[in-house]
Amino acid sequence: MHSKGALVAAFACSLTAPVWAAEFKVNDDVTFNAGIGLRASYSRQDFGAPDGTSKSNSFQVESARLFLGGSYAKVFKATLNTERDADEKVRLLDGIAQYEPMPEFNIWIGRMLPPSDRANLYGPYYAVPWSFPGVASNYPSIFAGRDDGLTVWGRPMAGKLVYALGAFNGHNRALGLSNQSDKLAYSGRLAYNFWDAEPAPAYYTGGWYGGSKDILTIGIAGQQQQNGVGTAAAPGKLSIFSADALIEKKLGIGVPTFEAAYYKFKLGALDCGSGEPGAPACVAGQNVGGQVDGKATLVGGAWLLPGSYGHGQLQPFVRWQHFERTVSSTTAKQLDAGVNYLVRGPNARFTFQYSKMQDDRVPAPRNDVGQVVLGAQLVF
Repeated sequence: MHSKGALVAAFACSLTAPVWAAEFKVNDDVTFNAGIGLRASYSRQDFGAPDGTSKSNSFQVESARLFLGGSYAKVFKATLNTERDADEKVRLLDGIAQYEPMPEFNIWIGRMLPPSDRANLYGPYYAVPWSFPGVASNYPSIFAGRDDGLTVWGRPMAGKLVYALGAFNGHNRALGLSNQSDKLAYSGRLAYNFWDAEPAPAYYTGGWYGGSKDILTIGIAGQQQQNGVGTAAAPGKLSIFSADALIEKKLGIGVPTFEAAYYKFKLGALDCGSGEPGAPACVAGQNVGGQVDGKATLVGGAWLLPGSYGHGQLQPFVRWQHFERTVSSTTAKQLDAGVNYLVRGPNARFTFQYSKMQDDRVPAPRNDVGQVVLGAQLVF
């Protein structure tokens, strides 16, 4: 089994944490931290080739991240993380000024993950399946789930209660769009750990912990923004609610993990780029489009098998996502199944995954697509 220390260090590198895997002591009062993360894959997908009809054969670097941070007296901290985007440009992922005087009360300002659902707070690096569950989890962001704003968070009761409240720039914030009047988006999350406290840092989460702790956590989250959707002429309020649960327990026959989540997306207007009938076209901009009125569910499970197979352990998994759109009465579904080969927990991970994606908004036969992925993830 992977130790608690190894898993905490791994989370520290990938999730903008206050503790890092590689820490350099400048003097008695100052530390500097550094790390890197890489996800590379091969995929073969129906209708994915450039001709639009053949199966694709695609090698890609899905994520390349640089993690930097530092602290004064372990109270005043800074985090700067970068990510290569789809255009091969390096972009700011996280840029956070952090005041952390005590576990129960901390303040972050800058670019970060807003308080939201479990999936958004563990991201692709700490999902059990290879892919992020984007069918169900659709909180708006400026880049990779992040937004610019401020979060107050804490972990009272020895970390068993985790709260986070924040204010952010939000959705459709540009001249000529629905939020040209510059209304803030307000986000919050509250989670309670009934068994052990989750070892993920700050208000972040994990998709699994390798049996280092017995986990039974229930969380709720929400986001609301006036004028967050629609058009400048007809703006509407964006409201998102989600509830999630994670259960994991170390047994003599391995470590089972179960995850479930429910989402409700409420739009006071049709948003551009949503694909719903009658929705307007998007004006060029960063934080625009993609929100759909509807409800979604996510259910997943995994089993970390006991014993080693060569250098690592095997973890079969399955996950089901379902999104039901309100306006068009259409659905999107995705089934993921596969196995992880874990050499150093999520730090050195190799995955085989098969996905079946269905969307009845898309004309046949492209409404039913299969995909095979072979992925490698390394975090230092």
